[in-house]
Amino acid sequence: MQIADIKSDIDHELVSKEQIESKIEEVAEQVSKDYQGKSLLLVAVLKGAVNTLTAFSQALSIPVEMDFMSLSSYGLGTKSTGTITIRQDLSTDITGRDVLIVEDIVDSGNTLQWLVGDLKRRGAASVEVFALLEKPSRREVEVDVKYRGYDIPDEFVVGFGLDFGEKYRNLDSIAVLKPEVYQGEQA
Repeated sequence: MQIADIKSDIDHELVSKEQIESKIEEVAEQVSKDYQGKSLLLVAVLKGAVNTLTAFSQALSIPVEMDFMSLSSYGLGTKSTGTITIRQDLSTDITGRDVLIVEDIVDSGNTLQWLVGDLKRRGAASVEVFALLEKPSRREVEVDVKYRGYDIPDEFVVGFGLDFGEKYRNLDSIAVLKPEVYQGEQA
């Protein structure tokens, strides 16, 4: 989906396709160096991080394995309830493994903090995080994001895996949704 196809819903583009590609390549180069000779497992949280995981894994110059989890901290709306529920668990035993969580966006940090703790409790040798986007102004808890993409303002963003009502995930850039589209709810 190109921005022109949904222009009426988009306020403006925040991070271009080219900027995303450039940042992912930069981070992938560093991760490839850091994990050279190690058995790295990439873990993505469905559905939002799929685009980031795909682009990131293809940019790596080392062999990796991938697995997925589906977590929920949301009720029926766009506001977090604070309670984390595992909807789909990993299929890989992570005991003794180096794990890199690949995230699309970190805002409050609550889900990510819970996930890092959960993976450590399962016996991972190490757990680090790559987040393409971060909203520092929304942070409620400290989380260590070792590999960082872009800090963005507290605006409702969609694209490159990020959605509103399961739409806009297929945008190839990160864009700000017009407020009238989401009727005042923040994400």
